[in-house]
Amino acid sequence: MGLTSRALECVTVVAALGCLGLTMWVWPRLARRGPMAVLGRFGTIVTTQLTILTACAVMVNAHFDFYGTWGELIGRVPTAPVQLAQADGERGMYGTRSHLVEAAGPQGLDRVTGLPAGPPTRVGRVESVRISGRRTGAVVPAFVYLPPQYFQHQYHRQRFPVIVAISGYPGGIVNLAQHLQVPQTAARLERSGKFQPTVIVMVRPTIAPPRDTECVDVPGGPKAETFFTKDLPMALKATYRVGHDPSAWGALGYSSGGSCALQLALRNPGVYTAAAALSADYKVTDDLTTGSLFGSGAQARRRQEEHDLVWRLRHLPVPRVSVLVASSRHGEQDYGPTLRFLKAVKPPMTSARIILDSGSHNFTTWRREIGAATEWMGRQLTFPQDTTAAPKPHRTAQAASPGSRPVLGH
Repeated sequence: MGLTSRALECVTVVAALGCLGLTMWVWPRLARRGPMAVLGRFGTIVTTQLTILTACAVMVNAHFDFYGTWGELIGRVPTAPVQLAQADGERGMYGTRSHLVEAAGPQGLDRVTGLPAGPPTRVGRVESVRISGRRTGAVVPAFVYLPPQYFQHQYHRQRFPVIVAISGYPGGIVNLAQHLQVPQTAARLERSGKFQPTVIVMVRPTIAPPRDTECVDVPGGPKAETFFTKDLPMALKATYRVGHDPSAWGALGYSSGGSCALQLALRNPGVYTAAAALSADYKVTDDLTTGSLFGSGAQARRRQEEHDLVWRLRHLPVPRVSVLVASSRHGEQDYGPTLRFLKAVKPPMTSARIILDSGSHNFTTWRREIGAATEWMGRQLTFPQDTTAAPKPHRTAQAASPGSRPVLGH
């Protein structure tokens, strides 16, 4: 029974309701005086409260994807990828295989509605994977959307552009697929000819949950920026047919995920050349969820300034990237900072905006914006960019170690 499965949610809710009913039934019998009656009342209260809290915790975790597996919950997280090569006819024929991206359980993908249903050559496919960081040691859950063209023979030597879609904090990858509807939107726009075939990788902004790492390399702590700028591109390029040039790479996100997208593009234009941010912040600051992100000493202030995007645009060389930002005149606290950020943009950087008359910091607003943001992103990335080597004959998969999962290869 998976940690994020509906079955576990149902079991914990039924257990909580059962304990509540049992407490109501036995309470009159525990109304007597004496130590046993007092202990009985105390025990029923504690048991009922624990079952209710457990049910709430399970439902919140399933919604926000804090922990995807029981192993993550108890701290048994793998620090190195399994050495395994595996191929099947459809996956391995036109691509490469990598131990850095491994097949995972549903991770909530089974709860998402509206995903492509049918042959991959017609509707594409969404895969549930875990991505291992060679430099950082982080193991991050992800969904990967592959467009129909990825599986079509006429495209079998083409490398596709990539959008790294980043959720808000404390949300998880399920929010990108279910509530923001990233893969559904991409598929709809592709069918209408408004969006070029693109691989979309859906990830969360933290690499060390429950800490909010804000895509920052923390001195003496998690190296989130390194994961997004080195580990993630390396893993994807080794596993999927995706572009190797920065002009094929962009980042998109909402809330803190949008902040990450902007940070990644402005700080690493040699990796990401486009960013779309919905309801983002334009500087990174410490709070209760982040802890100390910039360390201490003389360099701490400088590090924090360099993660203030308006400060960067005013004091450092402006990168050649394209950005889109979205906000609302009424209902969003970032409207003023958004205007200041746009005012600070100067060549060779270019910008676009989505400004709604009203809209709050929620998925109702972001779903209004995601179509236009996705379409804009598709126009920024190059495709076809380059070609792969001629496909090699299909080979039999190597033997896997006992208990290991098959590795995705394309």
